[in-house]
Parts: sequence; structure tokens; C-alpha cells
Amino acid sequence: MTAPTTDPGLVAAAPPPPAVLEELLRAGRARINAALGRVLDDVLAQVPDAIARPVRYALDAGGKRLRPVLCVVAYEAVGGKESARAAELACALELIHTYSLMHDDLPCMDDDDLRRGRPTTHRVFGVAAAAVSGAALIPLAAAAALRGAKALRLDDASASAIVRELAAAAGGGGMVRGQWLDLQAEGRDVGPDELERIHAAKTGALLAASPRIGGLAAAGPPAAIEALGIYGAHLGLAFQIADDILDVTGTDEVLGKTAGRDQALSKATYAALLGVDRARLRALSEADSAVAALRAAGLQAPALEALARYAAERDR
Repeated sequence: MTAPTTDPGLVAAAPPPPAVLEELLRAGRARINAALGRVLDDVLAQVPDAIARPVRYALDAGGKRLRPVLCVVAYEAVGGKESARAAELACALELIHTYSLMHDDLPCMDDDDLRRGRPTTHRVFGVAAAAVSGAALIPLAAAAALRGAKALRLDDASASAIVRELAAAAGGGGMVRGQWLDLQAEGRDVGPDELERIHAAKTGALLAASPRIGGLAAAGPPAAIEALGIYGAHLGLAFQIADDILDVTGTDEVLGKTAGRDQALSKATYAALLGVDRARLRALSEADSAVAALRAAGLQAPALEALARYAAERDR
């Protein structure tokens, strides 16, 4: 990831007042949760109950909804005017993210019992149901993306571009590849370049796609969409580094998932590679690079800048 060259004095974004950021996140989550209810009623209409119930359980647990929020905020940043409909399209990102969590928690992966403050899906419904329902979310996400594109009255080319973006982020060159690299790195020494490749694919791919999809949905100019992708890639790395740190410093109660899991599984993390303090500095540097990408493209997007800082500095 290479950030655009800018005057370093213009890069660092001052953190927004906590109340402003909290309201941005609260309002974004509320909008996405409302849209998610509508989308699920539609895409799950013909799905057997044995699959629909685990899907709803996993999604009803809540969460940050950061990926769809990023999508909608990016949509607005490049001139989109139909935010409620964009939120329904953005739900496709949350469906993909939730599938990845359901599979990540399985015994063959990280074998975790706690997610978003309650038992993981496979602990409630069984391993087979969680595996199948998680897999079902992938085509359901594509259906949700097409549904949202139609609601926004996008042409076929734009709708196809959005689905391709979603598939690329979720597939063998993105999240799936990252999960495989992550598993292969367990229990051995990993250098900084390899660790960045793991994180950029496993976590960064979908976070980079989220603002890009928002830009595509708003028919933004190519330069703006490229900048949104660079922004998202840097934000994604900042988010994952913060996750690495929180696994060391957080608690089950605050995180809503099992703390210390990375160390227990001998995962490759920035906290292990750099130590907590240097890892924090790296996360802040990635947030600054995300902001620099927006400013270099002339995008005035204070909400996106605030979300970049949140990704690096969050406490849960």
C-alpha cells in the first residue's frame, strides 16, 4: 500500500470530539440495522428455516457495522443523494463480514466460543449448521448487492462492477486467501512484509472494498474511487493492528469475544511483532495515510477521516 505523496503537515487528522464520532457511529449503525431488517426479510424469504435461523442469530448479535457504514459515508462523500437505498446495498458487506466471522469461529479455524458478547453460532446451532449457513451468506450477499443496485436505479454495468468488487474482496484473492495465510502462519516467525500481506487480505480486502463500493454506487469519478480504495486499505490495516492490540490489552466483557486468543493460537500479529506501543504508532500512521489518500484526491470527507481515526484508536 502506497499512500499519495502529500505535505506531511497536512496529513495528520485531529481526532473528532468523542461525542461527534459517537453520534456518527450510532446514527450509522441505526441506519444499517434498519436496512438490514428489510434486506433479510427479502433475501431469506425462500431460505429454509434451518439456515435462516443461524443467519439471523449471527446478524442480530449487532456489531460495529463499520463496513456498511463506510460504504454509505463514501457514497455521500462523492455526491450520492439516496442514502437509505445505499444503506440497503451496503448490507451486502455486512452479510459477507458475518459469514467470515461464523467460519472464523469454527473448530477447524479459531475454535472460539464467544462472539459479540454471546455464544458463537456453532455453539448454539452446531458446527454443520454454522458452516452451511455461513456459506449461504455468500450468494445472499450477492443477491443483496444486486437488490440494492436496482433500488438505486444503477445500470447493469454499474451493478456488475459492484458485485465483482464484493466477490473479489471475499474470494480467493481477498478474505479467503488471507484466512489461509493466517492459518499457515500460526506457530512460526513472520516478518513485517508477510504479516502485512496476511492482514491486507484477511481484514483489509473487505474494508478497502467498502468505500469503493460506495463510490461506485454514487457513480463517482475513477480518481475518487481509486482514492477511496487506498483509503480503505490503509484503514483496514489500522483496524487490524488495533484488533491485535486489543487482543492483548482488552477483556472478554469489553471486546465481546475471547481476549488473548491470538497468543493462545500463536497467531502472527503486530502486537507480537512490534510490541503494543510501536503497534499503536503504526496504526496511527496507517490512519494518517488513509486521510492523506482522500485529501490528495481533493475529497472533503470529515466523516471518513473520523472513521479512519476510530479504526486506529478504538477501545473495543
